Amino acid sequence: MITTSALTKRYGAVAVVDGVDLAVAEGDRYGLLGPNGSGKTTLIRLLLGLVYATSGDIELMGHPVPRGLDAVLPQVGALVEEPSAYGHLTGRTNLAILDAAGPGGARRTRRSRIDAALDKVGLAGIDNRPVKAYSMGMRQRLGLAAALLRTPRLLVLDEPTNGLDPQGIREIRDLLHQLNTAGTTVFLSSHLLAEVDQLCTRVGVVNQGRLVLQSDLADLRTPTGRVIVATPDADRAAALLDGHIEHRTGDRLLVRDTDPAALNARLVAAGVRVEQIAAERRTLEDVVLAVTRPGSDRVDRPDDRR
Repeated sequence: MITTSALTKRYGAVAVVDGVDLAVAEGDRYGLLGPNGSGKTTLIRLLLGLVYATSGDIELMGHPVPRGLDAVLPQVGALVEEPSAYGHLTGRTNLAILDAAGPGGARRTRRSRIDAALDKVGLAGIDNRPVKAYSMGMRQRLGLAAALLRTPRLLVLDEPTNGLDPQGIREIRDLLHQLNTAGTTVFLSSHLLAEVDQLCTRVGVVNQGRLVLQSDLADLRTPTGRVIVATPDADRAAALLDGHIEHRTGDRLLVRDTDPAALNARLVAAGVRVEQIAAERRTLEDVVLAVTRPGSDRVDRPDDRR
């Protein structure tokens, strides 16, 4: 669905995107992660032909970018950076203008498609207020509605939940799940690790313009070599496992062990009640922090040795 090879974008001597090899398969829910200023938005703009690469290759749905964009754009929905709109016009009028200007939109179905898109993003009841009176969250929903006007095969989103409250974030996450189940490949950038963790099946991590990690999310959640144990007999368990307890919080123990089943059998045989036991696994946060440096919005003193 998306393939890049040694994709590079330079502004002068600075490589904002540096030799990136993306691989997004049809049906993926792909999350692009990275610190602020790592090149995520520039990478998305390159994929959509909004800026041209310095070197390297891009393919969308088997067509080269930018030469083959005319063939694929009717099948691509996109929301990049802040949603653009004519502030003095209503949301529906803005969508009608976008639909008329875009490729492949039939005029006779325009109204029904606009209504369907607004309903999907939770704006079915908007009135005739101009967009300049919308909240930030409403603007974001309107931008997403614009991306959904033609039921795209590929949805490319840059920070799609920006400005939304927790309920709104959950609604958009559920919507993206539904669209993906219906056949839409989802490619999104985000700085919200928890959202990517709940939504995506595959992740890429960008740091200082380079793709430093790309993997199925399930493969990243490897065991840490420790086991989490919850027991009302925490004191007895701690005494039995003396020397193997790395941390304790109330009735929860973090035990250095690689075999939860064997550990459970040992505890039960000793009369310890076990309410919960599971291997501890790396979190997405652990993975991302391990392969990235602090974001570009952090400025330390030259002599700061923390």
